[in-house]
Amino acid sequence: MFKFIEKLLGFGNSDEIAELIGNGAVIVDVRTPFEYKRGHMDGSINIPLDTLAYQIKMLKIKKQPIITCCRSGHRSGIAQSTLRARGIEAYNGGSWGNVQKIANRLVKN
Repeated sequence: MFKFIEKLLGFGNSDEIAELIGNGAVIVDVRTPFEYKRGHMDGSINIPLDTLAYQIKMLKIKKQPIITCCRSGHRSGIAQSTLRARGIEAYNGGSWGNVQKIANRLVKN
């Protein structure tokens, strides 16, 4: 059931996100700085959605896939589309808590 919801909302599947994290993908949290300070994925970069277009060059230089995250997955989906439209390999990780949970599973294995 969860896989269906992931696909419906445009999230990358958990196995795909785990593999990307394991291979060094960059995690971009597109929430506001205030939201980010209240809790965020370890190692993530905070680039608010409304400033993402100004950071494209910096993200391209990283030459790594990007996993976007936010509070619910909506803004991260918009960010994913924005990045892909500019030629960047990007995946919607959904909420930052979801991405953190996937990363924590990697550490335990």
